[in-house]
Amino acid sequence: MSTQTNQVIHFERRILRRAEVEAKTGFKRAHIYNLMKAGKFPKALRLGVRAVGWDSVEIDEWIADRLQERT
Repeated sequence: MSTQTNQVIHFERRILRRAEVEAKTGFKRAHIYNLMKAGKFPKALRLGVRAVGWDSVEIDEWIADRLQERT
């Protein structure tokens, strides 16, 4: 009989630029944007005319959800 432990994970909230999101997910730009368009990835935040970023907590939660699906 195994016991499951619920872990509470606290994430530091900051804005991630695309290179950081690519590094965290292993996905390239085109795939990230395709997932966003399909509603399967957190939406980018507009930071300026030519700059976007992602909420680090949303990205970390998205990754955690993908890992949860494996079990």
